Amino acid sequence: MKVLEQVSLKAFNSFGVEVKAALFAEAQNDADVREALQIAQERDVPLLVIGGGSNLLLTGDVQALVLRMASRGIRIVEDCVQVVVEAEAGEPWHPFVQHTLAQGLVGLENLSLIPGTVGAAPMQNIGAYGVEIKDVFHSLTALDRQSGELREFTLADCHFAYRDSVFKQQPGRWLILRVRFALQREQALHLEYGPVRQRLAEQGIEAPTATDVSRAICAIRSEKLPDPAVLGNAGSFFKNPLVSAQLAARVRAEHADLVAYPQADGQVKLAAGWLIERAGWKGFREGDAGVHTLQALVLVNYGAATGAQLLGLAKRIQADVFARFGVNLEIEPNVL
Repeated sequence: MKVLEQVSLKAFNSFGVEVKAALFAEAQNDADVREALQIAQERDVPLLVIGGGSNLLLTGDVQALVLRMASRGIRIVEDCVQVVVEAEAGEPWHPFVQHTLAQGLVGLENLSLIPGTVGAAPMQNIGAYGVEIKDVFHSLTALDRQSGELREFTLADCHFAYRDSVFKQQPGRWLILRVRFALQREQALHLEYGPVRQRLAEQGIEAPTATDVSRAICAIRSEKLPDPAVLGNAGSFFKNPLVSAQLAARVRAEHADLVAYPQADGQVKLAAGWLIERAGWKGFREGDAGVHTLQALVLVNYGAATGAQLLGLAKRIQADVFARFGVNLEIEPNVL
């Protein structure tokens, strides 16, 4: 495996922030991963594993061996009542979703057009339009960086929660190598979200297929979210906060149009984008760091913003939202 020194990471993070990695390598297979662990140990530097770089905010040069997961491969490992599809960690997420749809498989369509890689998807338990990874997850294989052993994780082992998992709770321990998804051949579509139903109705589609749903969601996301290849961003920058019913009621008393979703445990999920927009930050720009003009939940790099500038803007938004509403916003991307 080739290890390079002082490599720019601008092309490897979707914010397009210009920082350098002390060491950089790409892993095509499990052997490369083990070799990278050994090299990092020999050179006495940390190992930072990245996928598509779509969930990162880099605030300075990285004094580590940055290992980009570039392993590829998609295969069906079970085809009975459910179809279990396995993909290597380095597979780009959206092309993988499109591949499953082309095979007539249902389950991942609501997760279309999410940036990143297959290996990163379980870390955050990515979700959109009523579906999360946990809803279609079968199992995965990960390397324990402490012992060097492989471990198989079932759904229960992953401790999935809203934008959370055991892999996020134990940072730096587990290195995901491949993931398996439980999909279906029969239509079992999730159409709970109004914008999706509305888009299908506008297109005159009364009996949608999974591909129809995917296309509708791609269109909606393209209208709301900037393309990282055009405008640097990491998608949603803040999690939708979970608050007590009492706090939600207090905010609603002052803002009748509050966007809120009651949860089964009695808490209420608030729309972070609504809070940020109501606080007046939508479209804000300072230098090359800003808030997207169409979606207040997205911070953007207009060209030469540093990670520190973007983080500073995020902290100002957090402080203002707390001062106005008493709600703490949690940053979704990993800040390094």
